[in-house]
Amino acid sequence: MNFRTGALHCVCRATLFAILIAAASLAAQDGGSYTIRYDRPQQVIQGLGFEIQSDSIGSGNAGMPDEVVAVPHDLTPSERARFYTQMLHGFRYARLAMGLYLRGTDADQKHIVERYPHQMDDLREMQDASGIQGFDVEYWSPAPFWKQNKTYYGGTIAGSDPAFLNDFSDTMVQDLRYLRGHGLRVAMWGLQNEPVVGHPRQTAGKPSDSAKQSYGACYYTPEVYAATLKVTAPKVRALLPDVQIHAPSWDGPAGEFAAAIRGDSELLKNINAWTWHQIGHDSNDEIDKRDQYLNGAGGKPVYQNEFEYQPWDKPKFNSYFMNTGQSLMNWMVFENSPTWFWLHALKPVTNMEAGDYALGFWRPYGELKQNLRPNLEAGHWEFNPQNWNAIAGFVKYLPWDSTRLQVDEDVVRHDQRILVWKSKDGVLGIALSNRGAVPFTFHLHSAEDVELAGHSYTLAALDRPLGTKRRGKDIAIMVQPQSFEFWIARKPVAVH
Repeated sequence: MNFRTGALHCVCRATLFAILIAAASLAAQDGGSYTIRYDRPQQVIQGLGFEIQSDSIGSGNAGMPDEVVAVPHDLTPSERARFYTQMLHGFRYARLAMGLYLRGTDADQKHIVERYPHQMDDLREMQDASGIQGFDVEYWSPAPFWKQNKTYYGGTIAGSDPAFLNDFSDTMVQDLRYLRGHGLRVAMWGLQNEPVVGHPRQTAGKPSDSAKQSYGACYYTPEVYAATLKVTAPKVRALLPDVQIHAPSWDGPAGEFAAAIRGDSELLKNINAWTWHQIGHDSNDEIDKRDQYLNGAGGKPVYQNEFEYQPWDKPKFNSYFMNTGQSLMNWMVFENSPTWFWLHALKPVTNMEAGDYALGFWRPYGELKQNLRPNLEAGHWEFNPQNWNAIAGFVKYLPWDSTRLQVDEDVVRHDQRILVWKSKDGVLGIALSNRGAVPFTFHLHSAEDVELAGHSYTLAALDRPLGTKRRGKDIAIMVQPQSFEFWIARKPVAVH
């Protein structure tokens, strides 16, 4: 053999071997091992929530105009029906912003009522036609009578002595009776959205006028917040024994508001869950900051009840689409959350924040000062794929009151996530995400034999069928980059 030829042969063989090793290594990096634990059921996932803009707000959240710009008010009858069936059906809760999107008042400005004719009829129609369980009723501001500044904008409540709090709490209960009297079902209740918002800055010990809020808001100190809840929560519970009372719609169990609640054992008994606002956060936070999010929870559920992106913030992610879906999944997996809320179902094309706030857009009637969707007809709506496509699969394929199953992962990865559940009927569901740049293979292991039907969701396509897979003890599912997949069993599984 020629020495040079033999040497070249060896080099080629060595190069080929190195390539094969590198390919095997890359394949190992692009896959992971996941064991589904039927013997480790976790929390019950109640269902998902959204907020409804049933009255006007200025573009960029600047003011509350007198003009009625609202859904479902502005939609044609056929577009209402499509809205209820194509978007809202599958959600469980609708967040109702008292003092913002429901902000009419009685003659004394003590009670919150509808501001325009048939507003309550519209909300009841939406509730019944979409099939939601009911509303999460929460104040952005109490009625003006109860505020120091006698307006929905900013400020705090006018007193904190026992007589004031007794009358104030009676009025909030009467607001609930008003809603129920118009056919609205109340599933959840919260005293105050973001109780730190609108707090005046302190200058030389005196409040300044530099911190004014441009829409309905009311700030509380932690002590007054807890004192108000102490009087109000038992009355709300007496009227609605099964209502879920949550607090504080800001910093969950970790902040000063929760600490003030924990200081009163009787009050604490009336709090069903702790709520966070993690607006536009990186979905990795639910993994990396899990202890922070759960700190102080005391065994009560923890979830976020408002998620959106701020258009005036610098974008933090390559894909809002992927970040949103993985945020939902991570709250369920790492914080054991029973629910998850997006901010708005629809926003008007006149509002600059609509693209980052809404699952879809609608066009009001009349001449518009600005229009984000010029081809959309008045009284019509359309989806916003950036946000809707990220959660549409969960709305459709994750049934109410499903039980999450623990999954043992070989490595907890930021860019790939798995969420597994069993419905009340025993049907297995698997959600998979791949935020990476290359395909990723989920190697799933369990003892159950079941046939699964697959569905893919991307920024460009909804619910693309992927066929079926028969799985026994093991199955491999390769998920394409920048996509979510849902694999749903054809029939119930026998879980021991």
